[in-house]
Amino acid sequence: MSLTELIAGVEDHQKTLTIFNAGPTAAEDLRERFADRNVHVQTEQTESGRPGEFITLSEDEEVIAAASLNSFTDSLDEGRQYITRDNSPYASILDHLDETMFTSWSIQRMTAASREIEDRAWRVGQGTLHAGFQTLSTLQGELDLYERLGETDVDVHAYAVPDVEPPEYSTFSLHLERSDEIADSWFVVFDGGGDPTQKCALLAEEREPREFYGFWTYDESTVDWIIDYLEETYGYLEQ
Repeated sequence: MSLTELIAGVEDHQKTLTIFNAGPTAAEDLRERFADRNVHVQTEQTESGRPGEFITLSEDEEVIAAASLNSFTDSLDEGRQYITRDNSPYASILDHLDETMFTSWSIQRMTAASREIEDRAWRVGQGTLHAGFQTLSTLQGELDLYERLGETDVDVHAYAVPDVEPPEYSTFSLHLERSDEIADSWFVVFDGGGDPTQKCALLAEEREPREFYGFWTYDESTVDWIIDYLEETYGYLEQ
């Protein structure tokens, strides 16, 4: 299985957000917020109208998370839209939306999501981080950040297609690959630094010019699979 096939597998599993006892405005608001996600938004009413406005997330007709509607929308308003695993009691639905496809993400949104994983690796201060930049010219714009991250105890691996001369670097490992998969893929994967709860990954492919389709995940087995695949497929290091 390739990175593209992994993304396609996630794409096949759509989740459903069901809004209970709320007016049409709430549904339209959430449909707009999740327009770039592989999530179906629907509304229902309980017979009694109780317990008020709430929301559930389900997959294959099984409810996997629930919250009050106000608490959930407050979480969105506070900006927890990318990597969300935190101590908030209302982040659970957003957390369960990992491994849900996003569509047509811009460079800006991809960068914001990548920063959250890079920051997590920085805070943990150890472990291994793998990052795919598509091209060396893209890596050049991130060189200072990755040199500083490589100065920590984090083992940093960068992957890119050589479209320019390699930059000077000293603190991370560079994998130069003339591969369509590397040219089309944007990924940032952190192994948690020995703490399974810190494992996370962002994986996407460029299907349209500068528009990315993919997912993020905290699932340990998925993160491990991506890392194993990268190491087995692109293990040669450019010295």
